[in-house]
Amino acid sequence: MTSLTPSPTPSRRRWLQHSASLGLAWASLQAHTAWAQKMESGQLQTLAQMIEPITQGAKVVQQDVTITAPILADNGSLVPLGVQVQSPMTAQDHVTHLYLLSQRNPVTRMAVFHMGPWNGRAEINTRVRLAGTQAVVALARLSSGEFRYGMMDIIVTESACVDAS
Repeated sequence: MTSLTPSPTPSRRRWLQHSASLGLAWASLQAHTAWAQKMESGQLQTLAQMIEPITQGAKVVQQDVTITAPILADNGSLVPLGVQVQSPMTAQDHVTHLYLLSQRNPVTRMAVFHMGPWNGRAEINTRVRLAGTQAVVALARLSSGEFRYGMMDIIVTESACVDAS
């Protein structure tokens, strides 16, 4: 005598359906995180694409911003970077913000430094992570509302940010 009741163990087909649903849910969660952080996923951006969200149509001039970094970086995880902006740093004329922008990293805006006349000099030294060979841009916002920038190409032999972090 055979019973017509379903077996208590799930079928292989049901298991595959649940696995596929779980995989899609995980992928959508990961995509949402990348979207929330405005990750570009390693696409090369133009200068205009990098600076337009910050400048929003303000006057931008390529002058008075000097980037100091190695032209060839063996490891993209720790690339030393220095930026100097020629500014009198007085109460009337000073740098208010200094942005470090990446052409290829998952997050374009690597760092933002807030400055004022109390700094004395508009100069920073730091280390950054770079996801491959790319142009790095230092964008300075002046107290007058004008922007100035400097740009440097850096060749990276071993990329960082491979896991989009």
